[in-house]
Amino acid sequence: MTSGIDIHPTAVVDASAKISAGVKIGPHCVVGPDVVLEEGVCLTAHVCVAGLTTIGTRTRVAPFASLGGAPQSISYKGERTSLFIGADCDIREHVTMNTGTIGGGGRTIVGDRVMVMVGTHIAHDCIVGSDVIFANNAILAGHCQVGDRVFMSGLSGCHQFIRIGEGAMVGGLVALREDIIPFGTVDRNNVLGGINIIGLKRRGATKSELHALRHTVRSIFLGDGSFEERKQNAIANPPEDHLSAVVVSFLAAGGKRPIMKFANNALSEVNSSE
Repeated sequence: MTSGIDIHPTAVVDASAKISAGVKIGPHCVVGPDVVLEEGVCLTAHVCVAGLTTIGTRTRVAPFASLGGAPQSISYKGERTSLFIGADCDIREHVTMNTGTIGGGGRTIVGDRVMVMVGTHIAHDCIVGSDVIFANNAILAGHCQVGDRVFMSGLSGCHQFIRIGEGAMVGGLVALREDIIPFGTVDRNNVLGGINIIGLKRRGATKSELHALRHTVRSIFLGDGSFEERKQNAIANPPEDHLSAVVVSFLAAGGKRPIMKFANNALSEVNSSE
């Protein structure tokens, strides 16, 4: 046994599982044969880790979480698909994460320093960035993509194949049906409500960067001509500032869902000044 491992006598750990130094496996946990627990992982108690699942360094998992279970998809026929969870994540009670499906690439991925609060579900083939926060009972259906530093509020959810751009903030009880641009905010009316200015300031965005981003978003979503014409013009003439470029790159990449727009009465944040 690798030094420093602490496994409670009531835990069931398959002999084939790869357990690194400093791992703690608490009472009544179950760890399957293909699981990899990297250095310093803590399964507090009553945690089930199954499938081809890797949990990154120092990630902590609270009681009754189920990680690496088979995808909830009628297309799944028992193929060996995987789940990867990054380092320094905080996975709370009753969280579920499934492995991927062959049709979706075969892998579900969660980045580093992700906080996953009580009751959250991350479905098959989702790709989640780093420094993301899921509040209680947030839900991702299959094949969703979530960028870095996204915040999903309690009881929010995503339809399959939704993309949420970097730094976006999703309000409570929102059921997303369309892609959210980077740094966008969404309220319960399921429309863009503005730009996540507070989040951008916290990460060090300057006044000039915020003004440039507002100008880009305003020109794409509120300018003359159709949205498609404005979008294609922005892609053909990419902005020089970094934040605007992130938005335009997101639009250029495209996806299976349409882009969420602003409502006529929800433009104050885009048009406001510092």
